[in-house]
Amino acid sequence: MVGFLDVADTHDNYEACRLYTRHYARTFYFASHVLPEEKRRAAYAIYAFCRYADNIIDESRAADGPARPLKRLQALRDQLRYVYTHAETMDPKLLAFRETVLRYDIPEEYFLDLLRGVEMDLLKTRYRTFEELREYCYCVASVVGLMMTRILGAADERALRHAEELGIAMQLTNILRDIGEDYGRGRIYLPQDEIDEAGYSEWRLARGEVDDAFRDLMAFQIARARRYYRLAEEGVPLLTGDGSRYCVRLMSGAYGKILDAIERNGFDVFTRRAYVPLHRKLVVAAGALLPYRPRPVPAADASPRHEPHPELAPLRADAGAA
Repeated sequence: MVGFLDVADTHDNYEACRLYTRHYARTFYFASHVLPEEKRRAAYAIYAFCRYADNIIDESRAADGPARPLKRLQALRDQLRYVYTHAETMDPKLLAFRETVLRYDIPEEYFLDLLRGVEMDLLKTRYRTFEELREYCYCVASVVGLMMTRILGAADERALRHAEELGIAMQLTNILRDIGEDYGRGRIYLPQDEIDEAGYSEWRLARGEVDDAFRDLMAFQIARARRYYRLAEEGVPLLTGDGSRYCVRLMSGAYGKILDAIERNGFDVFTRRAYVPLHRKLVVAAGALLPYRPRPVPAADASPRHEPHPELAPLRADAGAA
């Protein structure tokens, strides 16, 4: 297997995972430094696996078709099976990963759901409704939050639900930031019915038009993402107090600032990339040190046409069950 590691020693595995995380996840890497060393190393091992799976899609070329990346994803599924059954045929480059999933009792189904979500990016390029999009967000992001909750530790299983919500919030943020880039890859993640309701269209998206309809659509999407961030906040006090709460608040706050950057750019996600500079991350870091104070969750979002929008439906009931 051509993996993300080039070493077969457990200690060196962890170091390779750290370097891999530093390269691909600057915000997470920034936030991770407040964690105890053992949890930090474990988080890097999990992140490296998840990011490697995602990179299978990002590095594939559309002209080559889905056959090769699908084969590589199946190879990862095989490796997962070897990891969880202690098979001798397990790739030795996954020693740190295996040590982590066994130490923190991370269910195999989380990783299988992740690979299912990654596979969606090969086989699905449009989402008709938010329900479809939310399932995708669960697979590629919420399950990562569930994995991390196992590592961080929680006093209450309700923390798992809030980890799902934070994953959805962060994935929606990614989607809004990368609309133009994703369209260049042939993908539109914004729900088709909401694009239609806003009076926008795919051909205008292809032209990168930022008009009133698009701004209304984006305002609606940003409000939804922020609602998920607020819901997720309620899970922070349920985490262990060894830096884990601070890490999640820092991660959530820094990522949420991307939404502010999109707004500052006038919702132009076609020619301007929204990002959070270091000085803003430091401000978020300082704010995350303040005592936690619950904030009211906003009412259900107004639709792009300013009509009442139904409450966010419950997340998958069986997801994250211990």
